[in-house]
Amino acid sequence: MSQMLIDYYKSIEESSLQMLEAARTQDWEQVVRCEGVCAVLIEQLRMCSRSQELLPEQRREKSRIMQRILHNDAQIRYLAEPWLEHLDERATGQSSLLH
Repeated sequence: MSQMLIDYYKSIEESSLQMLEAARTQDWEQVVRCEGVCAVLIEQLRMCSRSQELLPEQRREKSRIMQRILHNDAQIRYLAEPWLEHLDERATGQSSLLH
């Protein structure tokens, strides 16, 4: 049963990679869709982890997967920064640059 937990981590990693690929092509709607998939998977993982534990080797694999997810997340945030700034400007009606 603990394999199911690792499978959730792998699915979250795959979804984060899809988010990154969408961010690279500036397909922000796809990024949001993938983010929604991640949220569902994370909630399912939380529920499943209440009754299951990872074996020592699986914990090491989880750590490697989490590092890749965090790396993907950092790249997505870097790519999204200009887009988020643009949204903020449109919402407030002013530029965030100071001259």
